[in-house]
Amino acid sequence: MKRSYFTAITLAIATLSAGHALAADPATAKTREQVRAELLEAQRTGNIVANAETGELQNQVYPGRYAAEVVAQGKTRAEVQAELRDAVRTGDVVANSETGETLSQLHPQNYPAQVVAQPRTRVEVQAELREAVRTGDLVANAETGEKLNQVYPGRYASEAVAQGKTRAEVRAELIEAQRTGDIVANGETGQKLNELYPNRYSAKSVN
Repeated sequence: MKRSYFTAITLAIATLSAGHALAADPATAKTREQVRAELLEAQRTGNIVANAETGELQNQVYPGRYAAEVVAQGKTRAEVQAELRDAVRTGDVVANSETGETLSQLHPQNYPAQVVAQPRTRVEVQAELREAVRTGDLVANAETGEKLNQVYPGRYASEAVAQGKTRAEVRAELIEAQRTGDIVANGETGQKLNELYPNRYSAKSVN
């Protein structure tokens, strides 16, 4: 059991990578060969968890064994580690490389129920990309994570957070909405998750 669990954790990076790819294009699915190729690449670069408790990777514990890695998409190592720890906590880690099933799918009773976000349409993804280009909210330097509007602030209008809320407040509200199910699940009827699946949420979460 320990060996299979550790093997499952080592696939976390490949799982996270697959998640980002799907977010970019919801219609695209990974083949088994692609998943295996990503796993081999992770093994080659040492981008595999060496310590499940701390989230440290092989290339962090033994940096001399691997070439220096540039973190893609402007994410810091701390952010990658945080995502990995959250994936381990929620069971969003591949347990069966043949089927692609995660630990939370094989053993749902061991993990909290997850709120399934509605997949974004191509139109929504394209709209978000256009907005990011317009505001300069795109990574300009992969090593530092700086965005275009940070490197060239004069080219873009200063970004105002709606209703004077900080990014931290907006994120906190989103997390709370996901926890309580106060998120629209059906765009046609306007029904929320806590209305469609009231048994998954406490009675207080229903507005």
